[in-house]
Amino acid sequence: MDVVNQKNMVSLITGVGGMIGSHLAEYLLGKGDCVAGINFNPTINIEELPEEVTLIECDVRYYKLVEDIISTYTPDKIFHLAAQSLPSVSLIRPQETFDINCTGTINIFESIKSIRQQKPLYNPTIVVACSSAEYGASFTPENIPIREDAPLLPLHPYGASKVAQDLLTWQYFKSDGLKGLRARIFNTTGPRKINDVCSDLTKRTVEIERGKINKLPVGNISTKRAITDVRDLVTALDLLSEKGMPGEVYNISGDQAYTISDIIDIIREKAETIIDIEVDSRLLRPTDEPIIFGDSTKLKKCTGWKQQYPIENTITDMLAYWRKKT
Repeated sequence: MDVVNQKNMVSLITGVGGMIGSHLAEYLLGKGDCVAGINFNPTINIEELPEEVTLIECDVRYYKLVEDIISTYTPDKIFHLAAQSLPSVSLIRPQETFDINCTGTINIFESIKSIRQQKPLYNPTIVVACSSAEYGASFTPENIPIREDAPLLPLHPYGASKVAQDLLTWQYFKSDGLKGLRARIFNTTGPRKINDVCSDLTKRTVEIERGKINKLPVGNISTKRAITDVRDLVTALDLLSEKGMPGEVYNISGDQAYTISDIIDIIREKAETIIDIEVDSRLLRPTDEPIIFGDSTKLKKCTGWKQQYPIENTITDMLAYWRKKT
């Protein structure tokens, strides 16, 4: 599809090769948008993306490439999802985490500033994927469910990089009038997700069903997480692009917190065999928030968003996905 010459809404997704980016591309195409996607080191099989997506290979750390893409496509909306998003990796490679998450964000905003020198009226909406990891040590009983005005006290370099990304979005709005919105995304999962608790548990459950392993390895199963289905998340991101207030920050969190033990119980109900668990010390983190649960009241009042996918449906669909892949 020739996105450049389209008259329909043009949306650019950075990180389209990730789980959230791929679902967002499908959602926007379903609305009739033209979608261009920046892809680099994808975490999904790119062949799972709709062929209507215009794919552009680019590392967002390289400013000139980012500027050329935005200048060529002049998207009406930019969904900035590209990131190094694993806390465990950030502890090992903090420099890379900050470079991708912060330099990449700066490059988006600086590109728009540069383009506006020739096209003063160009001012796209930019939805920046921030994170609940920014709150960190603020996840205390008296703050749950946590609101957007809670102190930002991250517990690992990934969370700290997201604080910087969040504040950069605010700074470019305040200093340059760029229409950035900060979406603090809480635990999100669904088909195509890798390296989160629901993904790991459902994938390994299918491996047990296939006879590849005997027991389900687990870490701390007493932690609690509010979980959002990725299909609900992408709806929230799109609603924010339409109805959100530039410069503002919005939590996107599930309405109910589940222990990991709760998730395991749901998986057991849907598994095709008996599931026994065993604790794997390698899955225990040195710092792990006991509960992550956000207050999404601000998002709901602004956009009318509400969850449509209960956790049982999400788990069912994830098991079905891994059964096809494993």
